[in-house]
Amino acid sequence: MTTNADIALQSKAWPFQEAEKLLKRVGGQTPDKGYILFETGYGPSGLPHLGTFGEVARTSMVMRAFREISDIPVKLICFSDDMDGLRKVPDNVPNKHVLEPMLGMPLSRVPDPFGTHDSFGAHNNARLQTFLDQFGFTYDFYSSTNCYNDGLFDETLLKICANYDKIINVILPTLGEERRKTYSPFLPVCPKNGHVLQVPVTLIDAKKGLIGFTDSDGEAAETLVTGGFVKCQWKVDWAMRWDALGVDYEMSGKDLSESVKLSNIICRILGGHPPEGLIYELFLDDKGQKISKSKGNGLSIEEWLRYASDESLSLYMFQSPRKAKRLHFDIIPKTVDEYLTFLEKYQDQDPLEQYKNPVWHIHGDEIPSAKMPITFALLLNLVSASHAENKEALWGFVSRYVEEANAETYPLLDKMMDYAFSFYEDFVLPTKVFRAPNEQEITAFKSLKTRLTAMDKSVKDASVIMTEVYSAGKDAGFENLRDWFKACYEVLLGQSQGPRMGGFIALYGIAETIVLIDQALIGDLLDKAIVQ
Repeated sequence: MTTNADIALQSKAWPFQEAEKLLKRVGGQTPDKGYILFETGYGPSGLPHLGTFGEVARTSMVMRAFREISDIPVKLICFSDDMDGLRKVPDNVPNKHVLEPMLGMPLSRVPDPFGTHDSFGAHNNARLQTFLDQFGFTYDFYSSTNCYNDGLFDETLLKICANYDKIINVILPTLGEERRKTYSPFLPVCPKNGHVLQVPVTLIDAKKGLIGFTDSDGEAAETLVTGGFVKCQWKVDWAMRWDALGVDYEMSGKDLSESVKLSNIICRILGGHPPEGLIYELFLDDKGQKISKSKGNGLSIEEWLRYASDESLSLYMFQSPRKAKRLHFDIIPKTVDEYLTFLEKYQDQDPLEQYKNPVWHIHGDEIPSAKMPITFALLLNLVSASHAENKEALWGFVSRYVEEANAETYPLLDKMMDYAFSFYEDFVLPTKVFRAPNEQEITAFKSLKTRLTAMDKSVKDASVIMTEVYSAGKDAGFENLRDWFKACYEVLLGQSQGPRMGGFIALYGIAETIVLIDQALIGDLLDKAIVQ
C-alpha cells in the first residue's frame, strides 16, 4: 500500500530530500534524546534580517517535510550567540556613547542603548523572538550566555580540553602566521573587567578543565573552562554546540562552507555526529553582486513586506536554495504572481503534484483560499493607467470585469491592492517615461482605436480583445509584433514592460482604453512624465 510518505518522497522536492537524509541518519528510529533536533544560529549584534527569515523558513520547511514522512518528534532551536564580544558600535542605534566603552564585552553584559532591556544582547534577542513570532514559527529560544553559565556545555568543554592538541592542529593550518601564535579554542572571560579576551591560552589541567592566560592588565591568571568562565572560538563553538545539544540538522550559507568542514572535523574529534545540512547560495543585488549588510545593497524584510506578503517571501526562499538569486525590488511582482498561481493550482492537483507544489511547503495542510480574478502585475498596471488613488476606485474597475467583486468576496485581492499602491508609488511612478509614437505606431494605434470602437463595450473576453490588438499591429506592418507591444507599454503606460494587452484592456475597459489612445495621439500623456 502506497503511503503519503512514499508519495512525498517521490516528489523529489528539496525539503523531502533533506528530510530523507535525516531519516536515514537515525535509521528510522527515535534518537535517545526523544526527537530530531534542528538548529538555526543568530548573531545578536544586529537586528533580524532577510537572511534570518530565510534560514528559519527553510529549516521549518524541512521540519514540515520530516513530519510528513516520519512520526519521530522534532524540535527547532533558535540559538543566539549573545556571549560573543561586542566588536564594533552599530550605526543604527541611539546613545552610541553607551556602547563605545563596552567593546570586547559579551553582548549579554553590554548596556542596552535603547533602554528597554537588561542588555544589548537581551534587546536584540527580544527583537529576534518578536520577529520569529510574527511569522508563526515554532521554536525554542536558546541563549549562549545561559547555556554556558548554566553548565549545559560543561561536559563538552571538558572534552575539548581532553582533545586540545587535536583541535588546535585542525585549526592552525587555516590561520596566518601571526594568528597561529595566539590562537586557542577558548576565549577566557577576564575576571577583572568581564571582557572576552583574544589572548594566548595554556592548558594546565585537562581533567579539571583549568587553563592559564594573561588578563586585561597583563597579569597571569587561571580559570576553569566550565561554568561560564570562557567562551569558545567560533568554529569550535559551533562544533561544541552540535555535540552538547545533539543537533541533527543545521543549514548554512555558502560563505560558511569552510567553517562547516572544520566544525564537522572537530565535532567528530569530540565523539559527536555532525548534523546533516544544506549549503544554500547567497543573494545577489540587481548588479549581480553579493548582498552585504555593511554595503546596504540588498532588500530588507521590511521593504519586501511593504510590497508583498510573507507567503510570497517564503516562496522566494523555497525556490532553488542552492542557486544564487537576485534579491531586488523588481522580482517582487513576479514572485507574488507565482505564489498565486501555485495556490490556485493546488486544489486540482493529485497528491504527488501537491507535494511538489511550494504552497504545501509554505502552509502544510492548511492551504488558504486562492480566489484571485486578476494577477498582481495586471493590478499594478491598472493602478498605473487609471491613476487611482484609493481602493474604491480600483474596485470600480474590477467589479465591471468580475461580477459582484468586492473586498468581501475577494479579500486576498483587497490586501493586494494595498501592496500595489505602495509598489506603484515607490517604483513605478518615479520611473514612468512616456514617449510620443512614431508614424508606424500612430497607424497601429489608430487601427486599434477603430477596432475597439466597433466592439461591444461590454466585451470582457481577453482573447477576443487580444486578437484585435494583434490585428492592429499587423495593419501597421509590424514584422515583429513584440515591437508593437513594446510601443503599447511605452506610449500608453510609460514603462518598458507590461501585461498582455488583451487582459489589460478587458480590465481597464474598452471605452477607457480608447480615451487613453486619444490622449497618446494628441500628446496629452507626455505631460504626465518626463519626455524621452
